[in-house]
Amino acid sequence: MTFMHQPVGVYPGSFDPIHVGHMAIVERATQIFSKVVVGILENSGKDPLFSPTERADMMRELYAGNPAVEVRRFSGLLVSFLKELDAKIIIRGMRAVSDFEYEFQMALMNRRLYPSAETVFLTPKEEYLYLSSKLVREVVALGGDVTGLVPEPVRVRLEARYRSSKGRPAAD
Repeated sequence: MTFMHQPVGVYPGSFDPIHVGHMAIVERATQIFSKVVVGILENSGKDPLFSPTERADMMRELYAGNPAVEVRRFSGLLVSFLKELDAKIIIRGMRAVSDFEYEFQMALMNRRLYPSAETVFLTPKEEYLYLSSKLVREVVALGGDVTGLVPEPVRVRLEARYRSSKGRPAAD
């Protein structure tokens, strides 16, 4: 399989919140694929800071005007979402060796469930290797500054969410 036959790549995740490491993966993916669908996972098993709608809205705001990026919400199996989009390429970020085992298992399971699926691993810029959404949330919750780690509109929303609840996420 060549990339030329598969112009759509799907970058799934919770993105709670999106940070500059995620954005670096999207940027690199748009250099490989003619279209990148950012799939915002609606996972009821997690306790998200932002609702799926809020996360999708933030992502759409960041990529407004970029026709190579489409933002969609999905729930359930990733392979079902791929089939709905008629896509076969899964884009995943790989920060460190610690990510490898989980990502490798997921890639193999996705291929078992959908044999046409291929997972492409992209690495972020070196300065973002440590960055995770969980770490961003923890820093903001403790009153730290995440300027430069998240896009400015996301930073504003993060701080407002935590400020109104004094260290705990504010209810919607």
